[in-house]
Amino acid sequence: MSRTALIVTTYNAPDYLCRVLDGYLFQDRFPDELIVADDGSGAETAEVVERFALRSPFPVRHVWHDDRGFRAAAIRNEAVKVATADYLIFTDGDCIPHPRFVSDHLRLASPGWFVQGKRMLVGRGISPRFTVCGFAELVAFCLKGELSGCHHLLRFPGFAREHKGLRGIKTCNFALSRADLLAVNGFNEEFTGWGREDAELAARLFAYGLRRKDPPFSALVFHLWHEENSRAALAKNDQMLAEAIRSSAWYCPNGIVKENRP
Repeated sequence: MSRTALIVTTYNAPDYLCRVLDGYLFQDRFPDELIVADDGSGAETAEVVERFALRSPFPVRHVWHDDRGFRAAAIRNEAVKVATADYLIFTDGDCIPHPRFVSDHLRLASPGWFVQGKRMLVGRGISPRFTVCGFAELVAFCLKGELSGCHHLLRFPGFAREHKGLRGIKTCNFALSRADLLAVNGFNEEFTGWGREDAELAARLFAYGLRRKDPPFSALVFHLWHEENSRAALAKNDQMLAEAIRSSAWYCPNGIVKENRP
């Protein structure tokens, strides 16, 4: 069985991060390590990670860079550099995991594939107090319109469909082998500002020869409501994504290895 690293991206949301990290204490299979990829948060986030590390049964690391705007690609690459596991699961600090999240991803892992998991959106009204609860209560939230995608609560572990496009690519629930990510040189750090760094990575993984696996009934996270990030960089990032699709190149020069820098 693969050794697994959880990489949790966060930025100045310590209350949410605290609940997300607690979710990994209730997994039916612990990760082998957890790395918080911190995109420039203040001291309160560091304190959350430190307290969690003291009670965690698995190693916890905190990688941080200074706050110079949205640089999720760069901080994820820094987290990959310190990871020692051979299988990587990416998620975010506003996504509470289902109790079988890690074991589901390990069941889905297979050579030549990357996995795009699913998320259920938690409504604004219940996000401040939401934690993963029983099936009946989750269904009740769905019926009240406070939780989206009720069909994802059905459990068919291991079942997945192949998806040949980029629609729905989100690194709040994304997994692949460390070797495959290193082969394409990780995330493209030319992407700054919110948007499309995850889809551009997937486009390069397709070009490299990987296939995409989507499990509709397992490997689930619950995405807590928050204000939207600025879309100011989206036009620029859309252009870079379009170029990646046109070029069919899988290796980016400004990724984990910086080939264009002294």
